[in-house]
Amino acid sequence: MSRDALGWRCKFAVVAPSTNTIVQPDMEALRPDGVTNHFGRIHVPNMPVHDDADFLALVEAIGAELYATVDRCKTMAPDYLIMGMSALMFWDGRAASEKRMRALSEHAGVPVSAGSFACEAALNLSGAKRIAVISPYMPISDVNVTRFFEDCGFTVAKFKGLRCNSPIAIAEVQADTLRRHLLEMDDDSIEAIVQVGTNLSMLGLALEMEQELGKPVIAINAATYWHALRANGINDQFAGHGPLFEMH
Repeated sequence: MSRDALGWRCKFAVVAPSTNTIVQPDMEALRPDGVTNHFGRIHVPNMPVHDDADFLALVEAIGAELYATVDRCKTMAPDYLIMGMSALMFWDGRAASEKRMRALSEHAGVPVSAGSFACEAALNLSGAKRIAVISPYMPISDVNVTRFFEDCGFTVAKFKGLRCNSPIAIAEVQADTLRRHLLEMDDDSIEAIVQVGTNLSMLGLALEMEQELGKPVIAINAATYWHALRANGINDQFAGHGPLFEMH
């Protein structure tokens, strides 16, 4: 069978909101030789987000454009689909999210990795059960993220919702702000910290904080890309991106 000259191991389609500026460079930084990332941007305006109603409108706008974006990606015959946005795949708990994933995979014609299930897999590997979560979203999303993780058998002991007031504002949250929140949430009872929201830049900070705190700090973009690689039998191990990439 003929293989792509650059993506001879795997061609990933990665779909993300058009406002998202973090997930693409994050996933390029994690990409091994022979794997290529092909981004589809879900058209969404930089909508103001000041409350739960605004956030729901944003989620609905993303959902309305998702399949059309996947259809554009399908024209390059991807081997696998990565969801570069997370809110939809936490919504209404694990069972509803699993159903949504199955429908998306059926539409795409290839398997799918999403941040919610990738974080679950990463947490299961770590053995952590009592977690803290940091999110850029509004309270309604915090409820849905909490429900998902609790459906998976974890206890969400602490939650920090940053309530960013637009999609672009999420990418403007700086590492020092995130670091402060992580330190505030951490205590001896917390076994792992999880970051959700793919437009929140935590790839490098998560590594730094994991070493400082001595416990897993899971950045959603790292977990999602690791999950996609392993699902495709790509077991490359490399340093500098955290324990997930140093194990099979």
